[in-house]
Amino acid sequence: MGFAVSVIRLFVFYILLVGVSSAACQEVSGGEFMRVSKDAKGEPQSLDTSIVHYVPASGSSKYPRVDLISAVHIGEGSYYTQLNRRFAKYDAVLYELVAPKGTKPVKNAEGPRSIVSTFQLGLTNLLGLEFQLDKVDYSAANFVHADTTPEQFSQQMEQRGESFLSMFMRLMAASYAHQQQVPQAALEAQLLMFVLNPDPAARSRGLKRMMAEQFKSTDVLIQALNGEEGSTLISGRNDAALAVLKEQMAEGKKTFAIFYGGGHMPDLDQKLKSQFGLKPVSVEWVQAWDLTK
Repeated sequence: MGFAVSVIRLFVFYILLVGVSSAACQEVSGGEFMRVSKDAKGEPQSLDTSIVHYVPASGSSKYPRVDLISAVHIGEGSYYTQLNRRFAKYDAVLYELVAPKGTKPVKNAEGPRSIVSTFQLGLTNLLGLEFQLDKVDYSAANFVHADTTPEQFSQQMEQRGESFLSMFMRLMAASYAHQQQVPQAALEAQLLMFVLNPDPAARSRGLKRMMAEQFKSTDVLIQALNGEEGSTLISGRNDAALAVLKEQMAEGKKTFAIFYGGGHMPDLDQKLKSQFGLKPVSVEWVQAWDLTK
């Protein structure tokens, strides 16, 4: 079962990579792009993602304004409805998708599905959630593709000496090392109880709560994957997004959203500060998963 818990962590890591009633804005306390909200008794209430607002650090101008919008790739339908309303307010929304330049996802696309797509659908059904590509309106005129192409992705991996197998093994090793520091018996018992629960609603709620709690350990996996020299999956794709941001700024646009998986945000945060002279000034929290249902 220890292996099963490691796989759960990798599922959570995948949800972060491939970031309701909004809480009032609060000052950024630093580096947190996802949280599990709990009530006074310590019971999980929701998994929340952040919208961090950046402005010029010099104070000489109001623009550009950039929002890092953390995404989880499966979430409540209401989560994506609220994001769609917010997206309409930006001059440009930069989105992730390893695909030919300018590609826009098609909602509920028909035809043969890849192994990844099959996995996504299975996970959304298991957790009673919705799939991002089917709910976000990528057809909006202000949506701008900001990611590597498959050719660029492969080329970068080759240059860095990376492979999907080596990345997977690095993640598994990091997960196993972290696992040795955390008691596993309770997690294993929980997982077995949830999986075998005959009530679909109770099974979904239990698995969502368990997976939400595992988000706390994903920073270990992200650090292991990206390393000191960066990685194609995180820093390489982030660099591609920021190159598109520069292009959009050169066109005279002023307000931007970078809509990427939550696992990309620490690296993007540092680069917005160092390369663009921006600073975070406030953060809003958006409920992505309801953990009370």
